Amino acid sequence: MSIAIPCRQLFIDGEWREPVKKKRIPVINPSTEQIIGDIPAATAEDVEIAVDAARRALARNKGRDWASASGAHRAKYLRAIAAKITLRKSELAKLEAIDCGKPLDEAAWDIDDVAGCFEYYADLAEGLDAKQKAPVSLPMETFKCHVLKEPIGVVGLITPWNYPLLMATWKVAPALAAGCAAILKPSELASVTCLELAEVCKEVGLPPGVLNILTGLGPEAGAPLASHPHVDKIAFTGSTATGSKIMTAAAQIVKPVTLELGGKSPILVFEDVDLDKAAEWTIFGVFWTNGQICSATSRLLVQESIATEFLDRLVKWCKNIKISDPMEEGCRLGPVVSAGQHEKVMKLISTAKSEGATILCGGARPQHLKKGYFVEPTIITDVTTSMQIWREEVFGPVLCVKTFSTEDEAIELANDTQYGLGAAVISKDLDRCERVTKALQAGIVWVNCSQPCFSQAPWGGNKRSGFGRELGEWGLENYLSVKQVTQYISDDPWGWYQSPSKL
Repeated sequence: MSIAIPCRQLFIDGEWREPVKKKRIPVINPSTEQIIGDIPAATAEDVEIAVDAARRALARNKGRDWASASGAHRAKYLRAIAAKITLRKSELAKLEAIDCGKPLDEAAWDIDDVAGCFEYYADLAEGLDAKQKAPVSLPMETFKCHVLKEPIGVVGLITPWNYPLLMATWKVAPALAAGCAAILKPSELASVTCLELAEVCKEVGLPPGVLNILTGLGPEAGAPLASHPHVDKIAFTGSTATGSKIMTAAAQIVKPVTLELGGKSPILVFEDVDLDKAAEWTIFGVFWTNGQICSATSRLLVQESIATEFLDRLVKWCKNIKISDPMEEGCRLGPVVSAGQHEKVMKLISTAKSEGATILCGGARPQHLKKGYFVEPTIITDVTTSMQIWREEVFGPVLCVKTFSTEDEAIELANDTQYGLGAAVISKDLDRCERVTKALQAGIVWVNCSQPCFSQAPWGGNKRSGFGRELGEWGLENYLSVKQVTQYISDDPWGWYQSPSKL
């Protein structure tokens, strides 16, 4: 099955625009290693033009066209975008699959979630209208007070390659619902569907400059966006190292940031589980999206009494996973995104082996696939807590395993990490699940499952996994500024100073 990559330019001020320096970046299909198209490469000059366009969009008609329009007005555009995304689902899913390597069925699921997320934030945009001028109770009857929620301004949105259109939507939809003007900079490794979002916005008549999309390299486009004095906020999803740089740049002008960064999430499997159900959730939690999820539950903690039997079951499940070109029917594991990522994953596996760990299964290229950045689903045992494979994010289909004897030991091992994004606990004892959930140091805890995600529920972590929450009402609050308005309502003078003589 073949599909052409549309040849697009940058999307600025409602129009396609060639990059100032006329550079482009090749698009490589990670399944075939073939160049299948290219995307424009923005630089600081393009960022400048996009920021100007976004500021004009906010100021146009004294803000009445967008920033200070009703939430219901903005909701109409969000719903129109959702409808167009749904109409183009099949095409967008195929573009996503050949661009980042995720299985086609998974990509189709993502596109459904994209449309659902725009719909959800359309509802919240409408709800904003009723929340304006919310009264604040005061202890003095001579004053009355209310709160206004206003868009924070121009926002820079920098997104990753593992869920190209969905991660962009997690930021774009609430930013637009709030009345902000946005500049989206997707990852250069997977930008194709984000440029198609631009085409959708053009088709629905989104006001010019409200959403601008700049593809390009991080240092050339992302960095000038993060440090731009007229960008009021940055929201970033990606690596902890890049997040730290963005935070440093934003700190120079006291710019707020929301950061969703790396992870090394644990999954705790207790001895009372149904082995097959637990095995499927364990492999789904780490091999979904080809293992390239910051919340992947990539550290398995399994109770000693069932460890041998459970690992045997896991290996059997792994050997049943269809590894293929993402476009093949039934594919459940595609390639990692790039040659660089493939090299990184293989090096981490090799290092684990040299440090004394055991490769229980996988650990190599699938024998039937001679091309593409494929890695077999890999399980590594005999791991110590000092090993690189236990402590560092792999971002590939690799699960490392340790055993525990007691609940307290499991919790201690689970929390022994610099990250704090997700965690999962699997047990039939719901009281135990509740105890463990409270003890786990993570922003998201899954009970008897791993990785479900809903637009309505908050998403984010703590420690080096970042701060702030996306999705749900929390996602909208990211892009709103709260203004207190207090009015003196008494007819009496304030009377603090002695009145000057009236003579």
